[in-house]
Amino acid sequence: MAVWVLLVGAAFLIGDALRRAGLATEDELPPLHARFRVLTWQILPAACVAAAAVALLPRAARRLRWRPLLLASWGAATLWTVVLALSDGLDSLPRPLDAPTEYPAGLDAVRADPLGWLRTFTEELHGYTTHVRGHPPLPTLVLWALEETGLRGTGWSAALIIALGTSSVVAIALTVRSVADEEAARRALPFLVLAPLTLWIATSMDALFLGVGAWAAALTARRGSLPAAAAAGLLLGALPYLSYGLLPLFAIPLAVVALTRPGRRFLAVLLCCAAVVPLAFTLGGFWWFDGVAATHETYAVSRGSARRSYAYFAFANIAVLALLVGPATAHALPGTLSRDRPTGWLVGAALVGVAALDLSGVTRGEVERIWIPYAAWIVLAAARHAPPARGWLAAQAAVTLGVQALVLSHW
Repeated sequence: MAVWVLLVGAAFLIGDALRRAGLATEDELPPLHARFRVLTWQILPAACVAAAAVALLPRAARRLRWRPLLLASWGAATLWTVVLALSDGLDSLPRPLDAPTEYPAGLDAVRADPLGWLRTFTEELHGYTTHVRGHPPLPTLVLWALEETGLRGTGWSAALIIALGTSSVVAIALTVRSVADEEAARRALPFLVLAPLTLWIATSMDALFLGVGAWAAALTARRGSLPAAAAAGLLLGALPYLSYGLLPLFAIPLAVVALTRPGRRFLAVLLCCAAVVPLAFTLGGFWWFDGVAATHETYAVSRGSARRSYAYFAFANIAVLALLVGPATAHALPGTLSRDRPTGWLVGAALVGVAALDLSGVTRGEVERIWIPYAAWIVLAAARHAPPARGWLAAQAAVTLGVQALVLSHW
């Protein structure tokens, strides 16, 4: 806990000193890509939901049957996410997606000729919006496909992101149940619902990435089902085409495979289906490695991350991760890694992925959203606290409410 407090506190104090010296001018509140503000009465509905969740979730985790518990947890996570976002105003859910730097602003280029857009994606990258430039084509194509079904507008996009992001609570619990036992999954669910990372679920596309990665791992854990292997393979193959930063996330399904030891037929189906998405994009004219190179070129000449201090953000990124997972996770982390083999492997795999991205120097700031697909798995460490653990759940909720009340994020 002392390390958690010192790490988070030092990151903000040093970040403020660097900003005042003109050395961290990209962010108003480093290490967060946000600015300071104060909410008062606006945070009260979220505080009431938090109090109810702290009181009821431990009891529900003990008494409800498994499937109703999963549905209740998903509902609680969705409610908590939406109520937190609404403290910024009734239009706060789709508002981040309306920014000129976001994916929806780049959909005009796709609508006329999606295949042509995909084929020339790398060559025309410099002309796209910030988030389209910084990612492979699949996130933009997902939003385009949503429009094509008739669900137009950023409101529907926000609904998709929130639904998939909060469903990760169910997917991660199913994974823990498969690799460990149901008791461990039940203990984890209240902490997964109330994790501070919820602040960035509405409405960052990284929440969608979290959902895809979590369900890929959950399906990988179903070692006796070939349809599950096929679905897991499709989702795993999609991950690198959603974000280049999701490549280290493969450490988690690898840990699942090591823990469950599925048969050869399962692995063969999974690997074959994992090749479907890469093959489709390659035949469509997008070569992944060219996309990486082109994105790196635009990154190197940008005014953002490439110009931030590597030394500062190498530790400040970890401080942001600490904020996302909360004090309950920090307190339980050493014991989980050293004593809880199945859960510890999942947590350790997520930490390996974070370390790979952090040390690469590509993720210099703005990681409060980039860490989301990894942080949710690290929160599993908090399941080590003996139920009902309401004090630790209250601490998680208090950190979440405190950040929401004092920080106005771009996402």
